[in-house]
Order: sequence, then structure tokens, then C-alpha cells
Amino acid sequence: MTEQNHSQKTANRSNAKVALACAGLFAGMVGAAYAAVPLYDLFCRVTGFGGTTQIAEAESDRVIDRKITVRFDGNVNPKLPWSFKPEQRSVTLRMGETAQLAYIAQNNGELANVGSSTFNVTPLAAGAYFNKIACFCFTEQPLETGERVEMPVVFFVDPAMDEDPELAHVKEITLSYTFFPVETPTKPVAARVDAAAETKL
Repeated sequence: MTEQNHSQKTANRSNAKVALACAGLFAGMVGAAYAAVPLYDLFCRVTGFGGTTQIAEAESDRVIDRKITVRFDGNVNPKLPWSFKPEQRSVTLRMGETAQLAYIAQNNGELANVGSSTFNVTPLAAGAYFNKIACFCFTEQPLETGERVEMPVVFFVDPAMDEDPELAHVKEITLSYTFFPVETPTKPVAARVDAAAETKL
């Protein structure tokens, strides 16, 4: 009987260890899930993975003779009744040289609405060297019906790209934006028509 009790206690301790290990593993997985998004975002920004561009606070401190042509592309999700395009299709500049251009968006719908854009750079590996000083990406852009707006992009291509053997053959980079509708904008597009009447009551 004593031996049976001892075996039972050993089994209970073993089960408790397994349960504790499972709980720790579950907690670790939950923590990793929450950390995955910011870590992935950081990884993309540092490496340029997936065509993610870099953010620069100032112009490049050096300019080299190697030239690169940057092409611009604009797309709109079918659910957003906008026209959206770059004011020019391409620009050729030296690496390290700062350039500015604008994209033009217009709301062709019957109602005011809000859009927000995502972007990428191809070839994807060039994202690590494409630096944007000013950009409208991920910013909510409200447009009244028929309203037209110009949105500037200021950028340069890091001269360090010239030292990357994988990109030695690259002569063109494409910067592409796609606008999507914002279902629940941070700020309302327009005030309610009856708001003034309510304040008078």
C-alpha cells in the first residue's frame, strides 16, 4: 500500500510538471503572438524586406554619380471611387540626390469618403535603400465629392546601394501606392447636417 501511494505521488508530481510546462509554453506562444507584429515591422524597416522603404529625417550627406530611374505607380481599390495617379511617371536622379513629386487623387463618388494608402518598392531588395523624407502613406486622406488633392513624396536612394553586389545590375526602381477605403475614419468626413439644428434646441 505504501509503495502504491509512493507511485501515485510520483505520477502526480510528473503530471504537475507536464501541466506547468504546457502552461509556460502556452504563455510563451501568446507573448510571441503579441510581439510578432512589431518585431516583423521592425525587421522589414531594418532590412527592407518585402519592399519596405526606409524613413529618413534629412537628405543624404553624399551624392554619387551612379544614376537610377524611379518609376511611379498608383492604384485604387475598387471599393474606393477615386482616381489616383502620379503627376509624372518617372524621374532619373543620382544616388543620394533628393527628389520630390506629387500624386494626384480625386474623389469621383457621390459621397465624401476617406482613403489610406499602402506602398511597396520593386525590386524588393531595393527597399532597404529607398529613403522617404516625406510621404502620405498610411495617413487618412478625407476627400469631399469631386475634391482633388496633390500629395507630395520626398525621397532619395541611398548611395550605399551602389556597394550591394545583388543590386549592381539594377537601373530602375518602382514605387507603387495603392489606396484603400477607410471604413471607420479617426475623424468624421463631414459634420452631421442636423448638428447645427440640435445645438439651437
